[in-house]
Amino acid sequence: MWKNKYWVVGVLSAAISTSATANAPSQSLRPVLRPLDPALTAPAPQTVAVSNKGFQRWINGYRGRAISAGVSAAVFDQAFRGVQYNSDVIQRDRNQSEFTKTIWEYLDSAVSDTRIKNGKAALKKHRRTLQRIEAHYGVEKAVVVAVWGLESNYGTYRGNTPIIEALATLAYDGRRGKFFEQQLTAALKILQNGDVSARNMTGSWAGAMGHTQFIPTSYQSFAVDFTGDGKRDIWSEDPTDALASTAAYLKRSGWVSGQPWGVEVKLPRGFNYALANRKIKKSPAEWARLGVVGINGRSVPNHGTASLLLPAGGQGAAFLIFKNFAVIERYNAADAYVIGVGHLSDRIEGGSAIQGKWPRGDRALTFKERKELQRRLTKAGFDTQKVDGKIGPLTIEAVRQYQRSVGLEPDGYASLTLLKTLR
Repeated sequence: MWKNKYWVVGVLSAAISTSATANAPSQSLRPVLRPLDPALTAPAPQTVAVSNKGFQRWINGYRGRAISAGVSAAVFDQAFRGVQYNSDVIQRDRNQSEFTKTIWEYLDSAVSDTRIKNGKAALKKHRRTLQRIEAHYGVEKAVVVAVWGLESNYGTYRGNTPIIEALATLAYDGRRGKFFEQQLTAALKILQNGDVSARNMTGSWAGAMGHTQFIPTSYQSFAVDFTGDGKRDIWSEDPTDALASTAAYLKRSGWVSGQPWGVEVKLPRGFNYALANRKIKKSPAEWARLGVVGINGRSVPNHGTASLLLPAGGQGAAFLIFKNFAVIERYNAADAYVIGVGHLSDRIEGGSAIQGKWPRGDRALTFKERKELQRRLTKAGFDTQKVDGKIGPLTIEAVRQYQRSVGLEPDGYASLTLLKTLR
């Protein structure tokens, strides 16, 4: 798990990136999204490895550090046999596109009819194993399947990049060398433990592995041997260990059995949007007294205290979110991902689609536009403190203050419509 962006190909604009930035858990496995389009997540046809004398010198120097960290010389030498500088990995690291998506565009893909259908089929196929996992860890089987669906499309796109070569290249020439060297050392220790061979240790260009895309340090902390064969094999065609490891991850992150991630709700007219704040928690009964009720018009069942989330501001769907929302955030801190996992799990279990309407006439703000929004807000007297393109709490509050000043609903949503108004 880590806090920095290692697969930055999915930056969601406005309210989605807002919460992912402002509320990201310090140990989130993956705090930003990657595209769900298989064409974008599928591995490159072939690895591009080139001779690099500087890289070889780096390997020679790193060898001593790895051995000092507990990696045996024999394991190191075998793992690095044939490893070369991978220019494709560096190209991907340096040319990550900032593809901006709205919450509804993301969910259209994350919870598509095809993904729901395939999720139901995966649940049916592996039901017996998933029931055992659920009984052992207390994490609902549909949630585990939903994570699997978003991480690798139910095992279809696990990545085929050699992990040792990728991490070594990034440790030597990447933008976060220290971090990737830590992951590389952890990967070597996984090999040393005998869970997988170097040849079969494959995954994404940035080091995420297996059916549910664990990075090496997360694997060390959470992976389990659920098959009992003595190996924690998340790479196998049999997804058992990977699915159990995901459940173990969520359980140790505080999963509450039987509690939903969230429940869609309706808001009353004239609602105080300032209450849509992750720090404000109320019981469902208290929310009902404020007019926040389920889609059926009744108070949401008491699953514990909840916060109100408006991922697209006052013009989109609204949710009461519970502790398990924050638990899924430990896996990936982007609100869109959490909603995607939660809603996909609901649909796999036969739940209904989100009823609220999204402002589909709007689009996500680009990074340049988010900075422009901050500049214009500050110039208008609503200081965002920073002009960094990140829609965090200060920018949200500035948006709310501006909206109040011009008679708009103060939902704090940094939309394209709002930017046009400022212009």
